[in-house]
Amino acid sequence: MKECIKSILCQSLDNFNLLVLDNASTDGTVEWIRSLNDKRIKIYLSEKSLTIEENWARIITIPKNEFITLIGHDDALDKNYLSVMDALIIKHPKASLFQAHYRYIDSSGNFIRRCKIMDEVQYAHEFIAHQFLRSIDSTGTGYMMRSEDYDNTGGMPNYPKLIFADYALWITLMQKSYKATAPEECFSYRIHDSISKLTNGEEYQESFEQYIFFLKAIMDENIQIKEVIKRYGETFLLDFCESLSHRILKTARNQRSISVNTFVEKCKSYAKLLIPDQKFDPESKFSIKIAQQIDSTAIGSYLFYVLKGRFHNKAGV
Repeated sequence: MKECIKSILCQSLDNFNLLVLDNASTDGTVEWIRSLNDKRIKIYLSEKSLTIEENWARIITIPKNEFITLIGHDDALDKNYLSVMDALIIKHPKASLFQAHYRYIDSSGNFIRRCKIMDEVQYAHEFIAHQFLRSIDSTGTGYMMRSEDYDNTGGMPNYPKLIFADYALWITLMQKSYKATAPEECFSYRIHDSISKLTNGEEYQESFEQYIFFLKAIMDENIQIKEVIKRYGETFLLDFCESLSHRILKTARNQRSISVNTFVEKCKSYAKLLIPDQKFDPESKFSIKIAQQIDSTAIGSYLFYVLKGRFHNKAGV
């Protein structure tokens, strides 16, 4: 957190405010921030501990400048981030969302890789196509938007643990116009045991379902988005049917009420919503079928957890 805040305060363009939504912290965070004695910082305290959804919902309730960007507490901005964004806004005054390139770092701040190259101008249907094909990197940090647009959309959508919520927000904002992306690499996104990595299979599935309903609603209003979903929807659904089936399988039975088989059947219903005229057969994919079989019996689940435990022990995890 200290590294994050210091990276913000040392921006070459210094005409900004740092708004901190403190979630009833007890680790000295507020005291340390106050000790910086920087008039650009405004702290908004919570009287009680909030969920991540509740805390992020506060963004639309506080005074903001004309433009805002959101940053996770452990990411870091390069010194030129705001100046690059300022130049991008001047170049693309009609854009409704702004972004820059970035790098991934590990928990110690070591370089992992650069993000995938993004087009300077990208529309909502193009963004969705890239997401479906996993040919774009997208995080919650680095995007900039007009505060008025953010508030008018209702802010960050209320998805469980905010999984897929950022995708829904970016797409909603892009539908107003388009996303402009600067070629410069301007911030670091830290890879670690985040909310999304630690969220169990059931909660992740609930967020995924909410995102499916969001896609259904917008495809009925936007012919370009409808064509993208028609073209790449099967790939997208199979991809997440596989990954979430395994996430559910890895979630202890006493921590979920959904089975792998039930989720696979849900995916079939999602296909009927998004690609009703296409055949969708997730069981034809071996990794999905084997997850169903393992999860269908108590002994299968037991052996899976035993083998999983042995693998982790050998790996030193």
